[in-house]
Amino acid sequence: MNFSDWAAAKWAAAGDLAQSIWALAVGWPIPTLATAILLAAVIAAFFLRRAAPERGPSPNRQADQLARIQRLRGSRVIAIIHREMHSGGVVFGGAERSYIDLNDFEGVVSAIAMTGDERPLDIILHTEGGDALAALQIARAVKAHPAKKTVFVPFFAMSGGTLIALAADEIVMSEHAVLGPIDPQIGGLPAASIVKVARDKPIATINDFTLIQADVAQKAMDQMRRQACELMEGTYNHDGSCAISDQLASGKWTHSYPITVPEARELGLNVSTAMPREIVDLVALYPGPLPRAPNVQYLPGHDGRA
Repeated sequence: MNFSDWAAAKWAAAGDLAQSIWALAVGWPIPTLATAILLAAVIAAFFLRRAAPERGPSPNRQADQLARIQRLRGSRVIAIIHREMHSGGVVFGGAERSYIDLNDFEGVVSAIAMTGDERPLDIILHTEGGDALAALQIARAVKAHPAKKTVFVPFFAMSGGTLIALAADEIVMSEHAVLGPIDPQIGGLPAASIVKVARDKPIATINDFTLIQADVAQKAMDQMRRQACELMEGTYNHDGSCAISDQLASGKWTHSYPITVPEARELGLNVSTAMPREIVDLVALYPGPLPRAPNVQYLPGHDGRA
């Protein structure tokens, strides 16, 4: 859609809204100034919430960098990178973020299906997590690939991202990168905390809804422990893998707790810090389309010398 078509559509929609608001104002007398302010805000929102202009490197540069990494490593490289998607505008809303979802699952499975059994798999993760079902199925698809699987975490792979990382033979993290707990969340609340409330309080003081939540929460925790343990079988010994999954799914930490490289190793995960520079550079090619200057600025090149 060109600008003139977009502007005409916005004017038409704004006009319809203005008529509706005016009819409401007539039926329910709002002071004239308040009506004018409300009308101006609605019209302004239509124009300020238009899609933000794209910025940053083109998809061609991203594909070129993926191809370069594949050549260097002799592997199939799959990048799961989540950034802010677009601005919600000045008047209403804010930036929307992307998360692991079933579309990601479809994409990963399709890529793996086109990968030879003897070709190593490199998964680049940069995500806060997302849908548990999607993350688990991605992890299972990665686990099922016969050749070596390596997960790279340049900065962070939280929650569902960590679940995917557990399916790999090796996790490569930057020095300051982090993983996260995989404890289930029920209605936005930690499953472990719901179970604790039901366990610690006298049952006569707990309402039915909380008891149902506690039952679901316990099932979710048991399932996550078992599924994570299964993902690590063959890479870690059975007792070791289940001990790791018990810790990660236990709820002993907050869900956003950052698990650093030393802590990941202490848990028993197979972690390396040999992060290729090319993979860090790839993530930088996905800056998100927000029309703003970066909050962190520095001169490029070694020691700030281009």
